[in-house]
Amino acid sequence: MKTAYVRIHDCYSGVIEMEVPEEVKKGDYVLCELEKGTCLGVVITEPIEKEKEGLKKVTGIPKKEEVEEYFKLKEKEEMAFKICKQKIAELNLPMKLLSAEYLFGCTKLLFYFVSENRVDFRELVKELAKEFKMRIELRQIGVRDEAKMIGGLGNCGNICCCKRFLNNFSIVSIKMVKEQGLALNPAKISGICGRLMCCLSYEFDMYMEYKKEFPKIGKRVTLEQGEGKVVKHNPLSSTITVELEDGNLVNVTLKDIKSTG
Repeated sequence: MKTAYVRIHDCYSGVIEMEVPEEVKKGDYVLCELEKGTCLGVVITEPIEKEKEGLKKVTGIPKKEEVEEYFKLKEKEEMAFKICKQKIAELNLPMKLLSAEYLFGCTKLLFYFVSENRVDFRELVKELAKEFKMRIELRQIGVRDEAKMIGGLGNCGNICCCKRFLNNFSIVSIKMVKEQGLALNPAKISGICGRLMCCLSYEFDMYMEYKKEFPKIGKRVTLEQGEGKVVKHNPLSSTITVELEDGNLVNVTLKDIKSTG
């Protein structure tokens, strides 16, 4: 099969690796079926031969006039957003509107919002259906999805990963922070969404692999310099820090340890 990366023209999906037809090349517009419906995308890498399970497939090639019509439709999203926001205020609903999105072919108009609680938006949907004369869908998303949609700069100074390339959010835990020897400082380990940074999971497996032979923190060990206890793991240098009986700290490798208690 041939695969390529496709950038979806919406406010949320980002870049997705997909199975593509033989005739597709970099720069072509393609159609794909996502969970929300038919979406337009553009191929951003040259297709290559690759066997990979579970990829979404490009379902069609749009006509030139269909693409032009779609982008004319996208120009109406700002007005749709303003109308929806006004109706939310009129109905006094506790929700923050984030974006409006027309699907390809004008099959559906989606509105994304965040709220601390569940919102009964049935009346709002009725009002919007009367206004736009088409199928309306409101989607409540979480704070991580909000960050993915809006974007921003992370602590590293780069555009946050969820906006650039992440399609799915992995589980990130405090254990990952501790195992990598990072300070439990919320300002340094939290993303713009207020949750633990996604990048904390990138190197976790590598750290665990490097540390699997290390004696546990607090373990008593015997070195050439004397006895002491393990106080720190240094996986990137493949050493451990041992506090000796006299209070001195030494960095040693596993081969320097004569025995463990």
